[in-house]
Amino acid sequence: MPTSTAAEQPTKPPQVICAGVVVADHLCPPLSHMPASGELIAVDRLVLAIGGCAANAAMNLSRLGVRTRVVCKVGPDMFGLFVSNILEAEGLDTSGLRIDPDNDTSQTLIINIEGQDRRFIHTFGANKTLSVADLKAAIDEQNPPAVFYLGGYLILPGLDALELAEFLAWLGSLGVHRVIDVATPGPADYLPRIKPILPHVDAFMPNEDEAALILGPGTPEAHAAAFHAMGAKRVVITRGGKGAIAIGHDVALEIGTYPVKYVDGSGGGDAFDAGYITGIVDGGSVLECLTRAAAQGASCVRGIGTTATIFNKSQSDAFIATNQLPMKPLH
Repeated sequence: MPTSTAAEQPTKPPQVICAGVVVADHLCPPLSHMPASGELIAVDRLVLAIGGCAANAAMNLSRLGVRTRVVCKVGPDMFGLFVSNILEAEGLDTSGLRIDPDNDTSQTLIINIEGQDRRFIHTFGANKTLSVADLKAAIDEQNPPAVFYLGGYLILPGLDALELAEFLAWLGSLGVHRVIDVATPGPADYLPRIKPILPHVDAFMPNEDEAALILGPGTPEAHAAAFHAMGAKRVVITRGGKGAIAIGHDVALEIGTYPVKYVDGSGGGDAFDAGYITGIVDGGSVLECLTRAAAQGASCVRGIGTTATIFNKSQSDAFIATNQLPMKPLH
């Protein structure tokens, strides 16, 4: 594999830089129960799919008609080739994709049990060497993107918090809207890596479990208010089938969900992020950004995998026009 898979890249500059975690996902359809020791459960099919916050968001953005450059790392293995081929087939700019010769491509085994949240078995792989230098190399200072998105922060150990804060401040000076999402593998002291960056973040978008791991016990509303107080201009905490909480200098809302048949939640939060980012690129209001986010998230959870059923732009427009998203002010 070459050091970059950019063979025929888009001629127009990207509207969004989508950086962070990319993964080869191994998925099973929803099972009735966890297999017992030695038990074999037969299913119709097992799925190999691209995943990871950055890849999922980028593919959603591409389907929504947003020119997007992916910044990530993969290994020199068959899964790295699979990931790069899928991204290129989606029409994404992969000039920011790099091959780490010393690490395998990151992979996740996703186990779905009916009526339960997903279970994950994950290897960091090449993602762990993504650096701030890799991020900065993808930015054209003379023609910056409208939005920079970092997905999977906190499971990217190569990103130093202070260096990232300085990078995000520089992006802000260029007028770039900065959107950050996280992933938390378990209990740990995450605040030292969060506090330096939040004053340089326009939208901080963890889910409720991640927020609780970072801040400790509390309601999503209290967690969103706390992150906002730390400097994030807007905080959107996603809550799966319960919707989301949005708090910021211009918003204090509880957002519901669109009624769709739930199959698999994998990638739903990343799809939500991509819808939100599309609203920013389109110059939408905060309500329009959140509406697009909820619609894209709803499209994702209808099928197995992170991108199998995501809307394109016309489908998203039609869905939003014919469905009502519940919203109500906080307090």
